[in-house]
Amino acid sequence: MKKSHTRITIKHCKIKSHSRTPQILNKHILIIRLSSFGDVAMTVPIVSVFRQTYPEVKITVLTTKFFSELFNQIPNINFLYFEKKHKNIKGLVLLTNAIKNIKADYIIDLHNVIRTNIINFLINPFNISKTSFFKLKKGRREKKRLIKGGKLKKLKTMHQRYADVFTNLDLPLDLKKFTSYKKVKISNTNIDFHNFKNFIGIAPFAKHSCKEYSLTNILKIIDSINQDTCVILFGAPGNEQYKLEKISDKKQNVYSIAGKLSLSQEMAVISNLDLMISMDSANGHIATLFGIKVISIWGATHPYLGYAPFGQPEGNSITVDLKKYPNVPATIYGRNCPENCIDAINSISPEKIISMIK
Repeated sequence: MKKSHTRITIKHCKIKSHSRTPQILNKHILIIRLSSFGDVAMTVPIVSVFRQTYPEVKITVLTTKFFSELFNQIPNINFLYFEKKHKNIKGLVLLTNAIKNIKADYIIDLHNVIRTNIINFLINPFNISKTSFFKLKKGRREKKRLIKGGKLKKLKTMHQRYADVFTNLDLPLDLKKFTSYKKVKISNTNIDFHNFKNFIGIAPFAKHSCKEYSLTNILKIIDSINQDTCVILFGAPGNEQYKLEKISDKKQNVYSIAGKLSLSQEMAVISNLDLMISMDSANGHIATLFGIKVISIWGATHPYLGYAPFGQPEGNSITVDLKKYPNVPATIYGRNCPENCIDAINSISPEKIISMIK
């Protein structure tokens, strides 16, 4: 199998002059994205391009300590951590006080949920604060129209929606200028990387079951892969870890790292892959940060809603037959999936995935 890294290169560009830009340079911007795993990963290219395009601006990212590792190859970023104690109103008041203490000039809300709207209100209850708040526009109406049977069309990607928030601040971003993360040396794993020619990652799980390809189909894919190719399985601790270890224990070229590594270590493993096979989930988004080819498998959700892995060709997203499942996309995130679409993803034949590997 040929290596298929799709590294995205960049030419450094001059900052274009915009009406508000000179006032913002040398200012402090707080960027908020609290969750979830895949959504935070999708903000990384935007923050990276912003850091490179506007090096004079001080950046603080508000997210969890765990998710902060996703930004580990972007220089000169500060973090403010969202913790369990911040999840109620009293905690949000504490968090708001912490935000006030860092004295950000502008707040970029890439989440736009009840919590971040409360933070906005607490910081600026009567619109008299010197801190300006800019919110993500999620395109909720467009997405709901699609899942309610509207004509299927490609919506703006979430990556571009994130970038648009910065444009509203007169800080435009060209996402084509994203530079892939560098390959990371691997340590502290049980994988002998010297024994294999190629490395394929498979992440069969997702937050919602209608986005998960069956392990029966995953096994068919694994069985088709040559023994000189190492297959690395990704998943969460607990039940996913148990299921994946049952597979890896029977295969000499298959390793499960589920529940065994920190996020930074897992990212290092991903950086050494030649290919990632993932669902509509975080692992695919992480792989794109390293310029890795991603084959993503879609069931009741659809890449046209805007959540496809960054910079990947449209053909790398494998979707169900819409003649057989005309109400797909039936859900935006995978929640509240109609019963007739719960197992739609398994109508995609393993052979179709296999044909894209070789």
